[in-house]
Amino acid sequence: MPPPMPLSPYLAAVSLLLAAAFSSGWTFYAAAELPRFREAPAFRNGPGCASAPTIHIAMTLDATYLRGSLAGVLSILRHSSCPESISFNFLATRPRRFRPAVSASFPSLSFDVYRFDPALVRGRISSSVRRALDQPLNYARIYLADILPRSVHRVIYFDSDLVVVDDVARLWATDLSPDHVLAAPEYCHANFTSYFTDRFWSDPVYPDALNGRRRSPCYFNTGVMVMDLERWRAGGYTRKLEAWMEVQKREARIYELGSLPPFLLVFAGEVKGVEHRWNQHGLGGDNVEGLCRDLHPGPVSLLHWSGKGKPWLRLDAGRPCQLDALWAPYDLLRRDGRDGLFADI
Repeated sequence: MPPPMPLSPYLAAVSLLLAAAFSSGWTFYAAAELPRFREAPAFRNGPGCASAPTIHIAMTLDATYLRGSLAGVLSILRHSSCPESISFNFLATRPRRFRPAVSASFPSLSFDVYRFDPALVRGRISSSVRRALDQPLNYARIYLADILPRSVHRVIYFDSDLVVVDDVARLWATDLSPDHVLAAPEYCHANFTSYFTDRFWSDPVYPDALNGRRRSPCYFNTGVMVMDLERWRAGGYTRKLEAWMEVQKREARIYELGSLPPFLLVFAGEVKGVEHRWNQHGLGGDNVEGLCRDLHPGPVSLLHWSGKGKPWLRLDAGRPCQLDALWAPYDLLRRDGRDGLFADI
């Protein structure tokens, strides 16, 4: 029998790593299997909740961000004065895969999981500065008015990398009168021109879309939005956003940041402002390096790890930023060796 072929240095290193892992008692899971999560405490309404309105919250569910989504849900319930009056509307490309995980962690939660069809954005997504921004589910917020039941007239959309540390009823109470479609914290000190390419600003037609707004267009983060779905449907805003995605895909590269720029092109200058405390964003650093950042000055009702750095990844790697400790109490991941080197997230 001929001698065995020598392993390449790379394969040899992998073999040694796997041997060490098995000898240490690590458990390996199929790629399709989701992490296991603990059951959260039950949260009940108090005596003053009899007349409380139903608060509709929308979030997405996928394997990469499931841990963040469940932490977000726990934070919302923990700080709510009427937690049983909150209804969660989740969007996922494979609802049956994620429904059991939500039910296991929150047995009494009022929720539904609706299917988001990636075909809705097929041919409309262009590459951006970070791969996560190119995923079809990142665009699901554009289609909330089309996917959620018509009985849902208003919704708060939350990203999956945030925690709420205040009563969400205060955000729900945002006044959208007389005719606002969307409310969000605005950041008018940000350089608005930087969200679009030179090709956009040099075009004789594209910048005209920003004229005639109620106010000068300002940047806002789409990870926290209060949305009037009836006005959205009546105004055909899904199609307006799609139109800019098609310009980007077929005519000219006018932006670099995924689903955010179309929202700015359609809504900047028309947004109902919300206190900055409701989106202390950017805690994940920028979209390239994800370096640590401090809080913005002022009170805090919501912590948002937008950017490349996610708290669960930095905590697992043993290289957390200081503010990641504020996310950790909401983490429901089971600590049984599941979240090691070969964890799904």
